[in-house]
Parts: sequence; structure tokens; C-alpha cells
Amino acid sequence: MDPQLAASLAPLLGWAVHGGILTRRLATARRDPLTGLHTRAGWTARAEHTIRRHPTAAVLLVDLDHFKTLNDTHGHAAGDAALIATADRLSTWCGHNGTPGRLGGDEFVAIIEDLAAADLDALTTALHQPLPYNGASLPLAASIGVCPITELPVPALTDALAAADAAMYAAKGRGRRSSRTAR
Repeated sequence: MDPQLAASLAPLLGWAVHGGILTRRLATARRDPLTGLHTRAGWTARAEHTIRRHPTAAVLLVDLDHFKTLNDTHGHAAGDAALIATADRLSTWCGHNGTPGRLGGDEFVAIIEDLAAADLDALTTALHQPLPYNGASLPLAASIGVCPITELPVPALTDALAAADAAMYAAKGRGRRSSRTAR
């Protein structure tokens, strides 16, 4: 190869490698390292896209009940296992109909394309299955708040999250382990 050509290609190769590294870092930053779910930033972009394209979409907020007690009683590794199991169950339930995410701590979120096609009872059942862990059966429970986009005067993600949050706290107020749709 011509030395002049090689010298001019070297910086281009360096920039290409650098760009690839930055792309991988950005993708990693948009995924929760423990659960593999989208973080708030990655999930928000997907949720806004879904709301624009699917008028029958719904936003769900999921909060694990008694997570601090589980973590304090069985240890942080058991708490991590509970978070991973919750993420897996939420991902399985969403399938190709939605996108799950982890907002942080024990709070999860999902956007689904069509609430009518979703089986919320199946999600509730899945999230309440005990978790086998180190020879024990850890109780898992969650409160779920749902906001159908059709219930909003203007289909905005911030309003949907606020309504789902209020519905989730209403579900907790009814004794936890339940779901509630914003109305």
C-alpha cells in the first residue's frame, strides 16, 4: 500500500473505532446494568414514539411492595434477584406489544401499544409469583398503576406517568398487591 494513502487512512480508522466505542457506551448508558431494561432516558424515547403511533397505548407503573423488608431480611443479593425476576416477568408480559423499563430502585415502567389486547390479570399474577432463592421461597408482590392514553385530554407522556403514578398509589392504598387504572 502507498505510504501516503496509509497515512491518510490511519486517522479515519481511529475515528471509526472511536465512534464505535461511543455508540456502545451510549447504548449501555440507556440500559440498566442489573436488569437489562431500558433506563428512564431510553424508555422515554420509545414511549413517546409509541404514544404518537398507537392511540390505544397505555403507560404502566409497577412498584414492588415491601421491597425494603425483603432486602433487609434476605440481603441485597436477594433484593437484586427480586429486581431481576420482576424485570424478566415484565419483559415477558410486554412481549412485542410494549417496552418495559426501570426507573430506579424498585420502580418499573412499561408502555404497551394496545391496552385492550393486554391481560393485566396475567401481569399481576406473574408479578406475585414467589421467587425461589437459595432454597427459600421469597414472596414478591407489586402495585400497578395504569393510564390509558385515551383517558388523557392530550396524549402526553408526562401526564400519562402522573396518572399512572396516582393509580399505583391508589392500588397501594387498597391493600397493595393490586392494579388500578387511572380514570
